[in-house]
Amino acid sequence: MKDNLKEHWETIYNTKLPNEVSWTQEVPAVSLEFIHKFNIPKTARLIDIGGGDSKLVDFLLAEGYTNVSVLDISAAAIQRAKERLGNDADKVNWIVCNILDFIPSEKYDLWHDRAAFHFQTDKDKIEKYLNIVKSAVDGMVIIGTFSVDGPQKCSGLEIKQYDEGGMKEKFEKSDFKNVECKREDHITPSGAIQNFVFCSFIKH
Repeated sequence: MKDNLKEHWETIYNTKLPNEVSWTQEVPAVSLEFIHKFNIPKTARLIDIGGGDSKLVDFLLAEGYTNVSVLDISAAAIQRAKERLGNDADKVNWIVCNILDFIPSEKYDLWHDRAAFHFQTDKDKIEKYLNIVKSAVDGMVIIGTFSVDGPQKCSGLEIKQYDEGGMKEKFEKSDFKNVECKREDHITPSGAIQNFVFCSFIKH
């Protein structure tokens, strides 16, 4: 299944433009708001999980963050982001990897994940994801998933919806203290509304 998953995402990023996929955001406003609230130094080690060709990295570089990593299962997604960033792409540490196979070589001050965690739908995968976060993060975590009022699938794949309580329960068991949760209505390029829940945590 793992190879099929990679193939699935490579096909999407090789065949669809940003305006043809539901997750595209011109400005990742809630993600940036949560990052700014942590008030971390520009030298902090940040990683964007499932970042693909998200524009979060553009904003982080523009704001002067100097230690940014982007992880995605799709090489095509990362290639697209590199092409968009041009010379600035050299300032980013790009990682092509399924999150569940990720073995971090450094500790991160901030872990950001908008819409990768919710693809972990069974208990073992959720547990594995949480263990990776626990071992990789020394500071803050920001997670955004489809809420219980959001879609039940993304890109044809099953997802796990969360409410604030469910998200807190998962991460608080893994040594993280909840800081804040908020909902966001994401308007897709086609005009559909998807409700997300974002929660931020800090390591105990």
